[in-house]
Amino acid sequence: MKSFKLVSSVALMTLVLASFTLPVKTTSYNVDTNQSKVEWIGRKVTGEHNGSIKIKEGNLEVDGNNLQGGSFVIDMNSLTNADLEGEYKGKLEGHLKSDDFFGVATHPTAQFVITKAKAKKDGQYDITGDLTIKNITNEVTFPATVKVSGSQVTADAKITVDRSKYDVRYGSGSFFDNLGDKTIYDEFDLQVSLVANTAVGK
Repeated sequence: MKSFKLVSSVALMTLVLASFTLPVKTTSYNVDTNQSKVEWIGRKVTGEHNGSIKIKEGNLEVDGNNLQGGSFVIDMNSLTNADLEGEYKGKLEGHLKSDDFFGVATHPTAQFVITKAKAKKDGQYDITGDLTIKNITNEVTFPATVKVSGSQVTADAKITVDRSKYDVRYGSGSFFDNLGDKTIYDEFDLQVSLVANTAVGK
């Protein structure tokens, strides 16, 4: 009888442990690069500039209605300015792509990989992940709204980036003294709107 109870206990424990080690079934949604967008805004003492940049590829990993992970790649060559025109627009875009800023010729892409998605309520999340710019990676955390509807996922977030952490030095008070009104602030914002679909079960 004791032997039977022991065997039963071991079997029960095995089932319990197995239930905790079952793989999570996730669904991968491919980012629609035509519907998704990233808008940027950078500020300086005397004003600000804004524009957009395109997503090259990406995906979001979802378990049921819960975001689990994902990543996306930014095409740095697609960086454009929206508040200037003509010669000034071209000069700013060229300067931002130069080695003074993002060195696009050497670093044509940037990447963000989600390492943690903490669900709150009503589709609100605190997202933590690794952002790589100019081959330098730093962890960033930001709030996001994620909605799952059938075969489509949408995600919206505002990411504040400290460019000084990615060796983007031009006009930065973190690297140069006495810049005065020529100072360009280290932090810039990315407003990210993702649309992902074409679900593939995993």
